[in-house]
Amino acid sequence: MSERHPIIAITGSSGAGTSTVTRTFAGIFRREGVKAAIIEGDSFHRYDRKEMKLRQAQAEKEGNKHFSHFGVDNNLFGDIESLFKAYGQTGQGRARKYLHNHEEAAPYKQEPGTFTAWENLPIDTDMLFYEGLHGAVVTPEHNIAQYPDLRVGVVPVINLEWIQKLWRDKHQRGYSTEAVTDTILRRMPDYINYIVPQFAHTHVNFQRVPMVDTSNPFIARDIPSADESMVVIRFANPKGIDFQYLRSMIDDAWMSRANTIVVPGGKMELAMQLIFTPFVWRLMERRKRSLGQA
Repeated sequence: MSERHPIIAITGSSGAGTSTVTRTFAGIFRREGVKAAIIEGDSFHRYDRKEMKLRQAQAEKEGNKHFSHFGVDNNLFGDIESLFKAYGQTGQGRARKYLHNHEEAAPYKQEPGTFTAWENLPIDTDMLFYEGLHGAVVTPEHNIAQYPDLRVGVVPVINLEWIQKLWRDKHQRGYSTEAVTDTILRRMPDYINYIVPQFAHTHVNFQRVPMVDTSNPFIARDIPSADESMVVIRFANPKGIDFQYLRSMIDDAWMSRANTIVVPGGKMELAMQLIFTPFVWRLMERRKRSLGQA
């Protein structure tokens, strides 16, 4: 953690909905005049799309049915850790972009599924913002979770997570249900070993729970809407959280435990605004005090 160069990390599985949290923070940064260095977790995959497919095929020939983007072997955990450490100390570091599609790749004149070159982060940023799979990973070799000042987990119930992934990969990326199902099965051991444990290290977790039947996610025709959901928001340390204020600002919010508030799904982004804006204020005030004392 760093007073001068704070870090916020959003972590969640593929299809979990971390982009919603990122959109909310982008609005907060814009409104509060915060200049953030934005980091996408996909840029720390070890292999580009073509090489990943080749290595997956080779792994399957060798009997490894669980070769996935979630695991330690296919990600640069050390590079994420080094970036977080360097940024916290100096406000600088190196990053790259993963180009998901033709639209993202066109400005770089590269193929989709490739990485851009490593580059220095912009100078004079106020904080670093990471969104991806591994923002709070702890392994025997790496402790990424020790660096972010705010760690946020996005963890929909598993059937909803699968529905969201199926819908995105089928409708936006052109994959078949069978291909997406194969990916889910292949990733399961790494999901259990590397994704799930992170949520014990987060400061706040958001878990969307559908209020409609999702018992068979593989035949779902659409994603349950926000109005068909509730969101469970759990704070690791509720000290300083004004739950009475949150309940007064969010209709139909209620407390399920001393550190947990439940809000209607349609109010999730409002809840994020109310919760995270003060966090950003505190990080920026601490940064300004630290710089003023330099």
